[in-house]
Amino acid sequence: MNDFSAYALRHSKERGARTISGYGMLALAALLALGTGSITLQIDVWPNWMVAIGIGIGAFAILFVAAGFYLLQPNQAAAILLFGDYQGSDRTTGLRWTWPWLTKQKISVRIHNITSERLKVNDLRGNPIEIASNVVWRVADTAQALFDVDDYKEFVNIQIESAVRAIGSRYPYDDFDDAKITLRGDADIVSDEIKQELQDRVALAGVSIEECRLTHLAYASEIAQAMLRRQQAEAVVAARAKLVEGAVGMVEMALAQLSEKQVVELDDERRAAMVSNLMVVLCSERDTQPVINSGSLYQ
Repeated sequence: MNDFSAYALRHSKERGARTISGYGMLALAALLALGTGSITLQIDVWPNWMVAIGIGIGAFAILFVAAGFYLLQPNQAAAILLFGDYQGSDRTTGLRWTWPWLTKQKISVRIHNITSERLKVNDLRGNPIEIASNVVWRVADTAQALFDVDDYKEFVNIQIESAVRAIGSRYPYDDFDDAKITLRGDADIVSDEIKQELQDRVALAGVSIEECRLTHLAYASEIAQAMLRRQQAEAVVAARAKLVEGAVGMVEMALAQLSEKQVVELDDERRAAMVSNLMVVLCSERDTQPVINSGSLYQ
């Protein structure tokens, strides 16, 4: 039976590479070029075979030095490899030099900005919603990004979609049932959870998530109109509840002041009639019309 544990993923870790500044080696290359050129001036003094050997050695030395040069821009790194074996990463900008038989694989450590596509997800209550997020990320460990995943950019894009789907289905869109956290009402909390979820997923690729924010959140088109009517109905109910609450307080205050100042003596039937009239006046959506009663309540 094969033991596949021996073929487990070998985790990489960034370390510094042994490289030097290229400006000193550039001066050395210039001196070698001058020395080689001076040999050609000795063609009438030295034997031809000595001149040829001198020129060959000088040309080889110049090519040897020139093959080791490479450039690094700000926020750019180079992974140094010896026949495929990782030797370290160089993050020093400018002209650099290392042994010509070492290969250099460059990688950007600049900040990347990605806005995910609008994904259709079912929220906690099963309602289809559309959600999208903007993610700011960068490569923190060049060795992991280059050698632990096949394509770190594609890997991050796929994990963004997975994280957004996971968090989008964890909470309800709105607080119809007094939910503690909702996607619409707690966007900052949801964004922070997406960031943490995504960071856990991309840590294997040596990627650091700098920021994550929701850019789009809405009900899916097939239920948008129904949910809008529900929101409108709840708004009307809430407004009427507030209106009734205020009207009851005003009626209580009116009856209390009438009794306290002894403006009029009201029995239970007249009190009920006054309460009814005041509630109609205070809760009506239209302007009320006064009616003069020339008789009494009992006629």
